[in-house]
Amino acid sequence: MSTSHLVLPMGYTTKLSVFDTQIAIKLIKDSFQKELAEHLNLRRVSAPLFVSQESGLNDNLNGTERPVPFDVKGLNGRYEIVHSLAKWKRMALKNYDFYVGNGLYTDMNAIRRDEDLDNLHSVYVDQWDWEKIITKSDRTEEFLENTVREIVKSFKETERALHRRFSFLEEVIKEEVFFITTQELLDLYPNLTPKEREYEIVKKHSTVFLKCIGGSLSDGSIHDGRAPDYDDWDLNGDILVYNKVLDCAFELSSMGIRVDEISLAKQLKIRNCEDRLELDFHQSLMKGELPLTIGGGIGQSRLCMYLLQCAHIGEVQVSCWSQDMIDKCKEYGIFLL
Repeated sequence: MSTSHLVLPMGYTTKLSVFDTQIAIKLIKDSFQKELAEHLNLRRVSAPLFVSQESGLNDNLNGTERPVPFDVKGLNGRYEIVHSLAKWKRMALKNYDFYVGNGLYTDMNAIRRDEDLDNLHSVYVDQWDWEKIITKSDRTEEFLENTVREIVKSFKETERALHRRFSFLEEVIKEEVFFITTQELLDLYPNLTPKEREYEIVKKHSTVFLKCIGGSLSDGSIHDGRAPDYDDWDLNGDILVYNKVLDCAFELSSMGIRVDEISLAKQLKIRNCEDRLELDFHQSLMKGELPLTIGGGIGQSRLCMYLLQCAHIGEVQVSCWSQDMIDKCKEYGIFLL
């Protein structure tokens, strides 16, 4: 495995011992899910690690990532490890009798075997996945932005709890959010790549919500891929922050108001995926049997890595890395669990 994309900060030292890092990880996870539940009115539920291929419930991400498939003794069909729970959560809100203004969150664990492994990307993904029932009148940019602000407040409250235990850690969360669309970002930096644009905007504003991801921009490109059947591309986005340790834009959350039957049909047609309309999930959505929702995923290890100012995600989660990467990181004072 190549280490060419690995960032190795000169003079890097960990802020906490391995033992204290474990204490801090638990503190962050306990605090954040409590804050998120209170700010968004969410209840914790159990969630699947895998779904059947025929259900259409798995998240197709950018459409190129391969899920991990397997068969089960005594059961027909094939099953696969989830990529995320974007679709399953919407079904669960209906099946678990949730109501408007109320929602769920859960621990989502996934295996993404096609990731290019580096400081930020691991085969193992751990997220808080959340979803909340909304009304038709809530499907607005204003509602989306207010929800983003509540999530960032949850980040900040978690940071404060962490600092009560480890007061020497630097505060990194800026609570004021700068909102910008992908088209506006392209207009600002037309000669830069999407990732370079993200870097410039977070370096300037620290905490950014980048809106409208998935659809075509004025130059015919897309800023980043999004599956056509969960987020409405006009009402979604990423929460990005500036990572001082790695000097980069750092994504903490991908989220959005979910597709209704109109935006689903439109986006499936754009991506030539109209065959998905035969799947159970899509059939239910087109018939109006599923609630309107807003939801997203928030990286658990990403948040821990950011608040603890770590240089590599492997410092806060156990995963698989090449021996070259392990050795290189060790040389620069980065200990991978």
